[in-house]
Amino acid sequence: MHFSSTVRFACIGITAALAATLCAQELPHLRKQGTATQLIVEGQPFLAVAGELGNNSASSLEYMRPIWPRLASANLNTVLAAVSWAQLEPQEGKFQFELLDGLLAEARRHQLKLVLLWFGSWKNGLSSYVPYWVKQDYKRFPRIRLGSGRGMELLSTFGDASRDADAKAFRAMMRHLKSVDGRDHTVLMIQVENEVGVLRDSRDRSDAANRAYSSPVPKELMQHLAQHRSSLAPELLEAWKGNGFKSSGTWAEVFGPGKPESVEMPIQTTSPPLSAEEFETAWRKLTWPSDEFFMAWHYARYINRIIEEGKAEYNLPMFVNAWLQGPNTAWPGTYPSGGPLPQVHDIWRAGAPACDLLAPDLYLPQFDEVSERFIRNGNPLFIPETSVNPANALVAFGKYGAMGFSPFYIDRSAGPDTELAAAYKVITSMAPAIAAQQGKDTMTAIRMKLGDAPQQFELGGYQLKVSFLGRGRIPIAPEPKPAAPAATQAAAPAAQPAQAGPAQGAAILAASGPSEFYLGGIGGAFRIDLTPKTPGPGIVGIGDVQEGRFENGKWTVIRQLGGDDTGQGEILTLRPNTVMHVTVYRYE
Repeated sequence: MHFSSTVRFACIGITAALAATLCAQELPHLRKQGTATQLIVEGQPFLAVAGELGNNSASSLEYMRPIWPRLASANLNTVLAAVSWAQLEPQEGKFQFELLDGLLAEARRHQLKLVLLWFGSWKNGLSSYVPYWVKQDYKRFPRIRLGSGRGMELLSTFGDASRDADAKAFRAMMRHLKSVDGRDHTVLMIQVENEVGVLRDSRDRSDAANRAYSSPVPKELMQHLAQHRSSLAPELLEAWKGNGFKSSGTWAEVFGPGKPESVEMPIQTTSPPLSAEEFETAWRKLTWPSDEFFMAWHYARYINRIIEEGKAEYNLPMFVNAWLQGPNTAWPGTYPSGGPLPQVHDIWRAGAPACDLLAPDLYLPQFDEVSERFIRNGNPLFIPETSVNPANALVAFGKYGAMGFSPFYIDRSAGPDTELAAAYKVITSMAPAIAAQQGKDTMTAIRMKLGDAPQQFELGGYQLKVSFLGRGRIPIAPEPKPAAPAATQAAAPAAQPAQAGPAQGAAILAASGPSEFYLGGIGGAFRIDLTPKTPGPGIVGIGDVQEGRFENGKWTVIRQLGGDDTGQGEILTLRPNTVMHVTVYRYE
């Protein structure tokens, strides 16, 4: 059967329109690519170059009015904003959505996406964002008890009424969100609660908690640990092994003793009383693991119920974030005990299967170490809170396959002329190239300081030697070899160019095809020397060098580079705040 061209093009038009409609209806979701997990928005990977507002900034549309333009000017594409249970449901059963609707409208007006932070039962471990009617009724909504017998403003995971009230409010919010944003997809993800866990003690000491702690570890958890024994977090495995890999028993019998009554919990772990060595090492170890494991299970079960209720209305990706263990917070209780830290990820996976990922609030200087621990066993990396460190943004996306990076209190620092804005522009300008290589061995990112030795690694069939030049003079031609000094004359030290600007730089390097690379850098210039790693001619030549950016998924050339900008064709230099597309070739 033959169709006329008019009919044929009409069919194509209908098919294209249908595809566009289906894409618009597709919810933001997560998709695996190699070892990474990506956030998919309107059918494409989305790198959230983001910032989190101050805790209470989004509580007022008036307060936010002058902030939105600054966020947009800072090259953000996503804003993390809190929604408070207390504001959403000031009276039990009566919900107010005007604030949420206003946030959505302003985000759309400034072409920004949102990740909402549900401040429900817990924020920073405590319960300061629950409604007043919850705070007043402490018998219906019980608090934890410390070892001293004292209560505190922290809802207990053993309060079913607290969990159910939180879940009801969260479900109402998600139902409303679907009705007002189900087509626009302004909201991409939801963080459920904030930095949960017990503070001032290693676990809840209420009567209900003590009974549960003295009862057998739930069978479903023990079955999960047994089934995944070969891939468990090493910290958890060591604690279980140290008690004989028991398949049943109380929490203390299976995982070891909890905190002794004689130990008084400090606010922070400092040196003294810790020794200098303990201060440096204790935060990488477990202390009283049975207490922390016990709380992790019960927080996971509580929050899983809330996530299930919300997803039943509107199935967006949802995550839980963690206040991290660190040198000043080495013991559970100085950091929120039971939160989703790497050592208890397996317990959270068992207890909260509805949760899509576990996220670090990463302020520690050990950025790489923590990132490595959070991506173990395929946990996706999203960093909802961190310090303003532009180099870490490039490393997160380029080395660890992050789907998002978000400095905290962005409304204090956002602006068009900041180092973070420059870094976000580089990431956005090469986002399709980054997304295409995440989760593969074809991309990496580096962070270097002036004076660091060159970094060497294999990428795309070549050995790369990368040197950081900082803001100093960029070579425009190969340097002549210095003449040998006279035997009686000492060689003069080489003159060093004056340096200005940041002392640290970062770069993303992606091999997009045979002898083809996308490069992006900030903070200073990088020199890149290539050596072949496969059979063939031994000299690497520089082919095309283009400065440019991706626009609507297509590479756009800004400048074609040669001459001084490529060391007369012999030196490949990546200048700061620049994205380049480079091809190389080999000859003899």
